[in-house]
Formats: sequence, structure tokens, C-alpha cells
Amino acid sequence: MDSGSSGAAGVVPEPSGGEGPSTTAGAGGSAEGAGGGSTAAGSAPPSRYESQKRRDWNTFLQYLRNHKPPLTLARCSGAHVIEFLKYLDQFGKTKVHVPGCPYFGHPNPPASCACTLKQAWGSLDALIGRLRAAYEENGGRPESNPFGARAVRIYLREVRESQAKARGIPYEKKKRKRPASTAAQVGDGGGGGDGTTSGVSATIAPATTSTV
Repeated sequence: MDSGSSGAAGVVPEPSGGEGPSTTAGAGGSAEGAGGGSTAAGSAPPSRYESQKRRDWNTFLQYLRNHKPPLTLARCSGAHVIEFLKYLDQFGKTKVHVPGCPYFGHPNPPASCACTLKQAWGSLDALIGRLRAAYEENGGRPESNPFGARAVRIYLREVRESQAKARGIPYEKKKRKRPASTAAQVGDGGGGGDGTTSGVSATIAPATTSTV
């Protein structure tokens, strides 16, 4: 695993350290794409999201190659994805307090402690989203996508809940009250779906940025 650690170390820390750009790359990437299109028509560089997704995908493939015994993508399951996420904890930059720590549940500890660093939930959640998309873009079938496995979703939920308790940071879905004028524009039709989608995206962004 030495080769795996050294090979991944140059790429893996970015999901944690580059958490902000990764989760906001949709906006930043489109801006870059627009700028590139104006200067060099048809040859715009890939967005930061696409570049990060490619690096994450290559890192995962390298992890499979270095796995003992080596794994092929076709044999990869949700359990292997969870193993990969746990492996990434060694590159984490987020302090997660254990129950016995005096700063357990303290969002802003006044001093340092001996608790280990781990990957923040927001980083792992964004990483799985990119890998899930990369899997299908590289020929994988949606119904067999290991990154969308139920076990992976349960693991991420457990990480979110445990880190919320340990760090005193609630990860709750916030229901935003919309002004009367906005509600009137939604109407009686199928606008509810849009409201739900925007609500979910609004809760993910603050969670990821708070864990940097």
C-alpha cells in the first residue's frame, strides 16, 4: 500500500483542501469556459469541476490497482467504495473529536487536542457525486454504479451525523420561507419540484464550506 499512498497523496488531499472550489465549480467552471470560448473559439479548457472529476477518477482507479488483491472496476461494489472513503481519511484536514475529548460537540475549540484529522463529510459527499458521474461517463451502467449503492448512502449519512455531533455543526435541511410574490409565481403547477431542488442545493453548499 506504500505505492498506493504515495501515488494518491498528490491527488487525494484536494477533495478536502479544495473543498470550496469543488462544490462551487459549476459556477467557476462555467465562467472559465465562457472566458475560454471568447478567446479561443471551440477550444475552451475543461472546468475545474471536470478537471477535479478526472483526477478523482484516476485516483480511484489507482486505488483499485493497488488493492490487495487487485480489483477490477467490474468487480467493485459499494463495500469497496466505503473502503476507499475510509482510506482517504488519512489525507483529511478536518478535526473530528472523539466522545471522550473535552471539545466534543464544540464548534470552535479554544485549544488543540489529540483527536485525529479526517475527511469532512462535505468533501466525501462531493467526491462521491463526481465519481458517480465519472463511472457512467466511462461506460458504467447506472443500475450497477457502486457509488450510488445504498450502503454508500448509509455510510455518508452516518459520517454526516457523527461529525455533526463531534464538531457541533448541524447538517440540517433548511426549509426557506419564500416571499409571497415568489410563491405566487410558482403557481399551482409543477413548480414544487424546483423549490425542492433549490432547497437541497442550498443545504449542501453551506455544509461543505463549513468543514474547510
